[in-house]
Formats: sequence, C-alpha cells, structure tokens
Amino acid sequence: MAQTLDADVIVIGSGIGGLVTATQLAAKGASVIVLERYLIAGGSGGYFERNGYRFDVGASMIFGFGDRGTTNLLTRALAAVNMKMETIPDPVQIHYHLPNHLEIEVHRDYEKFLQELGDRFPHERVGIRKFYDECWKIFNCLNAIELLSLEEWRYLMRVFFQNPLACLGLAAYLPQNAGDIAKKYIRDPELLQFIDMECYCWSVVPADRTPAINAGMVFSDRHYGGINYPVGGVGKIAEKLAEGLEKAGSEIRYGARVTQIIPKAKSGKGAIGVKLANGEVLYAKKVVSNATRWDTFGNLLKDEPLPNGEKGWQSRYQKSPSFLSLHLGVEAAAIPDGAACHHILLEDWQDMQNEQGTIFVSIPTLLDRSLAPEGYHIVHTFTPSWMSEWEDLSASEYEAKKNDAARKLCDRLLAIFPKLEDCLDYQEVGTPRSHRRFLGRADGTYGPIPTGKPLGLLGMPFNRTSIPDLYCVGDSTFPGQGLNAVAFSGFACGHLVASSLGLV
Repeated sequence: MAQTLDADVIVIGSGIGGLVTATQLAAKGASVIVLERYLIAGGSGGYFERNGYRFDVGASMIFGFGDRGTTNLLTRALAAVNMKMETIPDPVQIHYHLPNHLEIEVHRDYEKFLQELGDRFPHERVGIRKFYDECWKIFNCLNAIELLSLEEWRYLMRVFFQNPLACLGLAAYLPQNAGDIAKKYIRDPELLQFIDMECYCWSVVPADRTPAINAGMVFSDRHYGGINYPVGGVGKIAEKLAEGLEKAGSEIRYGARVTQIIPKAKSGKGAIGVKLANGEVLYAKKVVSNATRWDTFGNLLKDEPLPNGEKGWQSRYQKSPSFLSLHLGVEAAAIPDGAACHHILLEDWQDMQNEQGTIFVSIPTLLDRSLAPEGYHIVHTFTPSWMSEWEDLSASEYEAKKNDAARKLCDRLLAIFPKLEDCLDYQEVGTPRSHRRFLGRADGTYGPIPTGKPLGLLGMPFNRTSIPDLYCVGDSTFPGQGLNAVAFSGFACGHLVASSLGLV
C-alpha cells in the first residue's frame, strides 16, 4: 500500500529563500506546504505596523527587480507564479558619511559614481575604474547564464555548452575575494578603507573576506538593474510570493512552529517528517529548511549527531552579529531636501566592525510616501550588535539599556539630520533578542561570516545536506547574505529538489 504523504515538499520558514524555493517547486507542479512560525510571511524581509507607520523589519535597499538579464531574481521569482510588483527606482544606492569628511554618493549612473569617487581620489582614478570594471566582468558572466543549482550536473553541462566563456570566467573568480582584486589596482589606504565599507555594508566583513563573485554582483547590479523599492514596502515581496504560491495550488500555514525534523530512517514511513509545536507530524518526500544551519542542525535535528560536513563548515564560518534597530516616525521637517534614501555613518575607521560602530539608515518614505501618515517620514536606523550584549538582563535593565542605546544612536544621527530629535513622533527599539524571538534565528544572526580569510565562495555550503531528503536554503547557503542572494539560493534549491523529484 502506498504511504500517505502530506506534500511532495515541506518548507520550514517563509523567508525569501524559502518562498522562492516553494514557488519554484509549485510552478513546476509539486505540492508544497510552507510552515511559518509567525503570523505573516517574510522573516527579516517582513514588516510591522504601528501608529499609521508601516516599518520594514530589515533593510530596504533592494536588488533583483531589474527588467533584463538573468540576475533580476526577484522579478523572475514573482513571474514564475504569475505575480508582479510595482517598484520605485532609487537614484542613489547609498550616501556615505565616513571619517575625514569622506562624503560619497553611489549614484545609479555608473559614470557619475566613478566621477565623484575620482574627484575625491584623483590620483587613483585609473585604479578606481579598473577595480569596478573588473567587478563588471564578474557580473557580466553571471548575467549571461541562468542561475540555478551548481549541484545538478545536467544544468552544469547545459550552461557550460551554452556559454563556456562565462562559466570559465566565473570559475576563475570563485576562489578570489574583493580585497585581493582591489589591491591589484589601488594603493591609497583611505580608498581601500572605503572599499572595505562598500563590502561591509552588505557582507558584514571587509573586502579581504568578501567573495569577489558577491562583490561583482552588488557593485554592478546597482547600476544595471538598479536599487528599486517595492510600492507598499519590502514586506509586499513575501506577500506576493505567498499569494502566488497559493494560487499555484500549494499552501502556507502561519503560526506553525516546527520543533523537530524527523529523518527518513526514523519516521517509520519511508519519508522525512517534521513535528510541530502542537504535536502534529507531517510527512513529505523532501524537506527544505529555511532556518539557519545552526538552527537546523542544532535545534531541529538536536537528537542527531552533527554531520562531519556541518562540523567543517562551522569551523570555517561563524554567526554574523545581529542588529540593534531603531524604528522612528518623524515629522517631514527632520529630513533635509534632496536627502538620499539610504545612508551609512561612521566616525572612526577603527570602529567599523565594532559593536554599534557603523550606522545604517533607511528612509523609505522618500520613495514611497504611503508608508507613513501625511507629513511624516520613517527613519529606520540599525547598527551591528551581538547577543552577548543583551543577555542576562532583568526586564528593567533591558528596557533601560534599550532606551540608552536609542538615545546614543539619535545623538550620532544629528550629524546628518540635525532636526531629528525635535521632530520625533514615534520610536520603537529592537535588539538581537527581538530578532531571535520574532525571526527564530540563532542569536538573532543575519547569516554566516568567515572566521578567517576565505577562498572566495568555495567554503560556502550548498543546498544539499548529508541527511537524506533534507535541503537547506537561505543566507547560510551559497551564495550568502542579501535578499537577491537568498533568492539565488531559492532558485538553486528549487531546481535541485525539482530535479530529484523528476520535475525537470
């Protein structure tokens, strides 16, 4: 008698990586159940509403919404389930406010950006162009091939025969880091520090620990596909993917917290299973975990011995810091005319990687005014912070520390928004404990960072695991952190699982 399965595939978590995997599979005819512990989809790509403000949980600098090439992964993911989104182009990716009065805007226009950076470092104009042009070489290789699973041999053979030069080009860059390339062309130490920040702002590590392929994608796509903000907020991306998933005949369950993955050999059904907090057990042919690998193997598979492959990976990578987040509603007068949507503030280069050193600022209402009441703006400020800074505190100590940290952040922001304090309307503070609680991420981390200097992307784990029929997706799999990167992971995982099911 055939065994009864609840779905072809169960996906644990509805972050963007999990949703892209699920929608890719549903579009190919698989039955999928997505299990989400929270009340809405999206994870760190979600939202929350307070007092008429719609706040993004995480960053609002969004790649992947271009209309050409193959690297526009969010556009393609939505299209796979017949969905699309209206977006607003951002003319400036970031306005940097750095030590020694280093003020640089990264314009969508590539030549305008090179001109501005070259004006600050005129003796390095040639090196600047050579470095960023080499990043374009990497991007052009990526943008020439369909981005699917590097673990599926038929795909690898197909793309190699279709575009061998692009594949060979990417292979050459796989073991390289962005800092190695920068130092080939640039000598000025301050400019190299700037490139460190260019990497740190999305990889949370400096250039010598940032894979060159990731840098090539980010440093070029901001000028190619551009930074585009989704109308209605970042959370709309997950909403649309979830809607498309259900229209394709699959299912997403909210308030469904998975407490255990039951390996195939122990399920008693010849299938892999998951157990929910309410005691319900579901079975499928395949399970995909969008939890971090630390949560997957340390919590959901805690009764199983840690596989050697995971031991090796955990020796090469550690958890990145979480963030201290300050969500503000302010009167419009707080934001100067002509201000960019995204800013980075750092007063001392020595503090770049330190606890609460670098400040990230996003003002999405400069692009979409519907996110706040009329006459007001959202200012989302966040800075790296470790869980160890927030543990072992009483309730009163925790609140006092949050308020003190928020005050210090606001004081620093006065350097670029001098009217901010006088225009404050609403404030909410989130800590690494908030990220752990609401997003279910180990120590509130936003993904892995290398413990030492990596060999580019060669040390990152892929989607397949050593547990039969268990796959991982998201920022602790190739190619790493960032919304477009986890979408790439979702395309790869969806393709790999679909291949194993005979759907491609």
